[in-house]
Amino acid sequence: MSSSVCSGNRGSSRQSLSLTTPEYDGPEPRTVSILIPMGAVLREDEWQALASDHRSRVLPWVEPWLSRRVDARRDPVDDFLFTYYSYRPSHLLTWHPGLGVICAGASADAFLEHRGYRRTAQGIALDPAAFAKRERAARWVVQLMQATLDRPAALGCFGMHEWAMVYRATPHEVRHQSWPLRMPLDDIATITQDVGVRCSHFDAFRFFTEPARPLNAVQLTRDDQLASEQPGCLHAGMDLYKWAYKLSPLTSSDLVADCFELAREIRTVDMRASPYDLSELGLDPIAVETSRGRDEYVRRQRDFAGRASLLRRRLLRAAESILDSLPDVNSAAAPYTPNPVAERRRG
Repeated sequence: MSSSVCSGNRGSSRQSLSLTTPEYDGPEPRTVSILIPMGAVLREDEWQALASDHRSRVLPWVEPWLSRRVDARRDPVDDFLFTYYSYRPSHLLTWHPGLGVICAGASADAFLEHRGYRRTAQGIALDPAAFAKRERAARWVVQLMQATLDRPAALGCFGMHEWAMVYRATPHEVRHQSWPLRMPLDDIATITQDVGVRCSHFDAFRFFTEPARPLNAVQLTRDDQLASEQPGCLHAGMDLYKWAYKLSPLTSSDLVADCFELAREIRTVDMRASPYDLSELGLDPIAVETSRGRDEYVRRQRDFAGRASLLRRRLLRAAESILDSLPDVNSAAAPYTPNPVAERRRG
């Protein structure tokens, strides 16, 4: 990789750069993976090191999930990232350079085993023409990212969506029956009513119990998603992972992994703020039924909103580049509609 593409400590194949946005007011800037510009040609040793680093980074996330599957064990926090989201662990482990990046060297021919790669004069690269069907998804991602970035973060939901998913449920209807609740179901119902439900994310709202849905400040529908999605929502932050992998391999594996990493952190806070007792996993509750717990939740929510903003902007740029690269893009094509069946049970 030429010096114009990246710089950093010698001997380290994984570089980072600091980015800040007005939405992030944390104590110090976060770091994100290096952005490899379109048109870059990676030497064989460079892309091999990046691929190796990616696998080393992702493997500690994937191996526990695979081990639990063998042993028929469950983890209501981490399992979500592999059951609700449909991206296979093998795909998450596989490194792709992203659209417009060329991998040089004889061993780059291995990329030709994956759909959508072609040989160029300088090496192996993705062929945009092979991904014409991704146009609607890319256009949706552009619209959703733009709409969300244009709104201020709403920080007053206090994570009550998880409570609404068990509101007035019978013991047999509780989503994670293998894990105890922190309090009786009647108390959960009372707290849910007292704190209030202000969910802005349809893909959380659709899993509310029937009695809980009228409690929400807005009755959400799929058609309203562009108008209702907002950057303070934890589930909107987690779903950046979904939108990144739905455009893979046109999106780089570094971006997909960065989104997964944030989603994993958000999911942990999401479940700590739930009515479940996860002390067996070493997770203390964020007691949103108290003012102190709600304050803690808002602090973490604000931090996640700022970090998600960085990824949302990267994903927006990636989706715009995809649209620019696709042949014969038809702006009048039928709008993309997310398929709720494609993503499994939320909880």
